[in-house]
Amino acid sequence: MKCDIFPGPTPALRLESSAHVREHMLAGRGKRRFVMGWHEVLMIHFEVDPIALQRCVPLPLDLWQGRAFFSLAFLTMHGLRPAVGGAWGAWLLRPFANNNVLSVRTYVRHGGEPGIHCLAEWVNSQLAAILGPIMFSQPYRHGQITYRNTWRGEALHGRVTDTRTSKKLAYEACLPERATFQPCLVGTLDEWLMERYLVGNSASGCHRRFGVWHPQWLQCPAQVNLPDTALISHHWPWFRSAQLFGSSYSPGFDEVWMGWPQVGAKPGKQPPRFRHGVFFGQTV
Repeated sequence: MKCDIFPGPTPALRLESSAHVREHMLAGRGKRRFVMGWHEVLMIHFEVDPIALQRCVPLPLDLWQGRAFFSLAFLTMHGLRPAVGGAWGAWLLRPFANNNVLSVRTYVRHGGEPGIHCLAEWVNSQLAAILGPIMFSQPYRHGQITYRNTWRGEALHGRVTDTRTSKKLAYEACLPERATFQPCLVGTLDEWLMERYLVGNSASGCHRRFGVWHPQWLQCPAQVNLPDTALISHHWPWFRSAQLFGSSYSPGFDEVWMGWPQVGAKPGKQPPRFRHGVFFGQTV
């Protein structure tokens, strides 16, 4: 189920390459503040109503030929630590270091640059869910998360349960029998969705943006089934009319860099009932 069905990208869009972002972060003092691994990454993409989506996103949407997209990213984060500071620095970040993560994200413009906005992120550490919004404006929420995303010869499956509402999101996925992992083709929707290196989130009344770097994604298409989506449709009712557009799986990376979150200009318009990066309950 490939995503590259459109003939080309929006003409105004210029995505930075992984190599260029790496050079930029290495050249700038303090731009590489944290290091981590992202492993066993499954991304599921949906086409959604841009008007409904924009109502719960405090930044301008980035559209692909007039179409809006919304993605669920299931991944395991390992070994989050400061780029400097050794064992002491790693000890300070222990609550964040190892987590299963569900990232609910969409595609926006940060001052004219293409990037990602996370509407919500569920993590299995309760302490991280408390500290993340305060320290980094990460829209963390606590969940009970179990993944089985080892791709070699087995089906993928997982479940995320919100500890506050008990709502669930469950998925099942399978890869081609002889899966080969390749970079996204230049100019395709796959590349537009996956190769982004700027993140901006809002939580605790503060908007922050930060750069990330990772090697170019090596991915393959996945066939997915979502037997339970109550967690997503509970918070974003317009998800019920979303169209599943495609999904990709990647073994991930051992090394991902993250810059220091910088306080940005407060978005001019906060969505109704927008708290900790999550939009609650308005039917649109």
